[in-house]
Amino acid sequence: MKLAAIDIGSNAARLLISEVSEDEKNKTTFNKVSLTRVPLRLGFDVFENGKISDYKRELLLYTMKAYINLLNAYEVKYLKACATSAMREAANSAEIISMVKKETGIEIEVISGSDEASFIYENHVAENLDKEHSYLYIDVGGGSTELTFFSNNKLVFKDSFNIGTIRLLKNKVTDEVWDEMKNDIKEKTKGHKAVTAIGSGGNINKVFSLSKRKDSKPLPLDLLRDYYKELSNVSLNDRIHTYNLRDDRADVIVPALQIYVNVMRWAGASEIYVPKIGLADGLVQHLWEEVKGRV
Repeated sequence: MKLAAIDIGSNAARLLISEVSEDEKNKTTFNKVSLTRVPLRLGFDVFENGKISDYKRELLLYTMKAYINLLNAYEVKYLKACATSAMREAANSAEIISMVKKETGIEIEVISGSDEASFIYENHVAENLDKEHSYLYIDVGGGSTELTFFSNNKLVFKDSFNIGTIRLLKNKVTDEVWDEMKNDIKEKTKGHKAVTAIGSGGNINKVFSLSKRKDSKPLPLDLLRDYYKELSNVSLNDRIHTYNLRDDRADVIVPALQIYVNVMRWAGASEIYVPKIGLADGLVQHLWEEVKGRV
C-alpha cells in the first residue's frame, strides 16, 4: 500500500511517498518511492512580516496542486499533511489552509513543536542502537529546533525552541532564547548515561554527504565544528560552487551547524548519527499506525 506525507516547513515543502508492506511476522517495511522538495521559504515572509505574502501563497498553491497530481499518479491511498513553525506563526495561515483545501482537497494540519518532536521520534532510530547511551534527537528546521531525549528506553523530555536557520539569518533569535535552550538541555540530560545525538533535517544530511562517511557511521562533534568554521569563512557564492550546494541550502547550512554544535556541546554529546530521516518519514509511520486496521 502507498502512503504519503506532506511536510510544509519554514524552508521547504516536502512530499514523501512510501510503499508500506507487512510480513507474516507483522514486521513493517517502509520503502521510499518518491521524495519531492520545493524550497518555498515561507519563513522569510513570516519571521520578518508576520504573515505569508500573496506571492508565496501562490507558490504554495502551485506546489500543492503538483503534489495532488503526483499522489494521483502514484495511486496513493492515504495522505497526512502537516505544517510547522512558519505556518504556526503566520497571521493568515487559517485563510491559506482553507484556500488549499478548497483548491486541492488537501487538509493541512498545523502541528505544535511538541507534536513535531513526537512525529520525528516515530522513526524509532534509537531502538536499534546500543543501550549503553542516552539518545538526543535533534531536528533543526527553518523556524524551530525539536529535541527528544531518551534514556533507558524511556522518553525523558521533548521540547521545541524557536531557534531555526531562517530565524538566525533574520537575526530573530535573542540571547534569552539561546540561554533557555542551553539551561534546559543541561538540566534535563544531567545524571543520565552518556549522550549520543541523532540528527534529522536536510542540513545535517548534507553535512553527512559532504563528510563522505559510510552510512551508519556517526559524525564527531569536532568535524561539525570544522565545517562550521570552514563554511562560515567563505562567501555564499563560494559555498554554492566549491561545495556544490543549492542556493537555498548554502545560506541555511551555517546557522544549522551552529545549532547542532551548540546542542551537542550542551548535552555532552561527542558524536551524531545521521540516519537520513525527517518529519515526513515520521508522519508516514504515524499514518500507517492510524490506517493499518482498515486494510
